[in-house]
Amino acid sequence: MSNRILEDSPNAHINKSILDRYLSLPLKENIVQATYVWIDGTGEDLRCKDRTLDFIPTKPSDLPVWNYDGSSCYQALGSNSDTYLHPVAIYRDPFRRGNNILVMCDTYRFDGTPTETNNRKTCLEVVNKCLNEEPWFGIEQEYTFLDFDGYPLGWPKNGFPGPQGPYYCGVGANKVYARDIVDAHYRACLYAGIKVSGTNAEVMPAQWEYQVGPCLGISIGDDLWMSRFLLHRIAEEFGIVATLDPKPMPGDWNGAGAHTNVSTKTMRLDGGIKQIEEAVAKLSKHHERHIRAYDPKQGQDNARRLTGKHETSSINDFSAGVANRGCSIRIPRGVNDDGKGYFEDRRPSSNCDPYSVVEAILRTICLDE
Repeated sequence: MSNRILEDSPNAHINKSILDRYLSLPLKENIVQATYVWIDGTGEDLRCKDRTLDFIPTKPSDLPVWNYDGSSCYQALGSNSDTYLHPVAIYRDPFRRGNNILVMCDTYRFDGTPTETNNRKTCLEVVNKCLNEEPWFGIEQEYTFLDFDGYPLGWPKNGFPGPQGPYYCGVGANKVYARDIVDAHYRACLYAGIKVSGTNAEVMPAQWEYQVGPCLGISIGDDLWMSRFLLHRIAEEFGIVATLDPKPMPGDWNGAGAHTNVSTKTMRLDGGIKQIEEAVAKLSKHHERHIRAYDPKQGQDNARRLTGKHETSSINDFSAGVANRGCSIRIPRGVNDDGKGYFEDRRPSSNCDPYSVVEAILRTICLDE
């Protein structure tokens, strides 16, 4: 990492080892620092703030509802700004460790109605209607590292790196950048209790991927959002930006998606390929609805990515195939051979709301809505 990058980022100037002096200070046994995390009004960005507890919580309902300034998060007017945080999931804090926690929260208005970007509420209602199908989800989260100036990390400033080819799952200083952050994030997620199943360098240089799942129902959304929080938070310490933009570089470069793997109980049984094919047929009838649900701007972000090139399908057409990464829905070769398993929806964008994705898929394939 060059000195130019370090000079560009104020965070990179700070001597991180000094912090250890204070994090090692002992606290009373029942004192817990809790970081509340929530999705703001953009539907993409995360916010957080901390509070001190004098007890050790064991479940989200133990935690107090808290408020914040919704007007500063694009979720309320300044004349009536109090917006409320309802804890829904608890994770171990990899920064402070000990009994300290990270808390994923839903957001609600003063009158008890969910904010516009609280998609978890309706997602959970749908998931609860499908519990007998035991829906499993796995999401492949792609993202890109940027310098503090917004240009991809490691790219020459007056040009471009060599063409795509050697970077996917690459090894070597001329092929991959910022593996330190990737490894730190991977370990932090596992410590926190997030079900991360793997990670790899992606096709475009400075682009990476990690996979969350398989998770049952609503937990895929909770885990993915908290994993994103950890990604941004850890990259912050390195003075580097992690972006979920689905097409951070125009031109002949791969975009970034959140390919979503889906499996129900019947799909996992012998002969489940029939249920997979039936689900694909149902999805084919609601392509436009799913495109609207698969990025925060109801398809505008994905329009830059789903061009029919760079391992994507066209945003305008639905397609499905075995082992075909240029389709809307891919059935893995192994699944086709085994006659059971899962399918991959390749349409969700890297900045999608997983709650919206899960809700749309279950409404279509399980509830026939």
